[in-house]
Amino acid sequence: MVNKVMGITKSKQPRKQRKFLYKAKWHIRHKLLAAPLSEGLADQHGVKSLPVRKGDTVLVVRGDYKGTEGKVAGVDYKKLRVHVENVKKKKADGSEYYFPIHPSKVVITKLNLKDERRKAIIERKKALVE
Repeated sequence: MVNKVMGITKSKQPRKQRKFLYKAKWHIRHKLLAAPLSEGLADQHGVKSLPVRKGDTVLVVRGDYKGTEGKVAGVDYKKLRVHVENVKKKKADGSEYYFPIHPSKVVITKLNLKDERRKAIIERKKALVE
């Protein structure tokens, strides 16, 4: 039996961890798409990480695109990946597409705070830390 805490599996078996990721519900996938905030941003808002959203500016810190900064063009909840504007590849026919990046490989450098609900989320998380 797999123990679950807050919807996250506690199994150490890789096959069960993969199965959990493939079958995760959307509200849990949202949590899995969280990325750390840059040091200055974390000090300013009082939280260490937040789910990545379209419009945030992120810095890629791992992989072939390391050091690339750009706005988030989209978030793929099904594949648990983030699409960054400056991270593109060309197909064989010459068309470009956004290369998918895992959210743990990016750092949020600027938040999109146009949404009032996101501000409320930050305040709620800040209150939990204190």
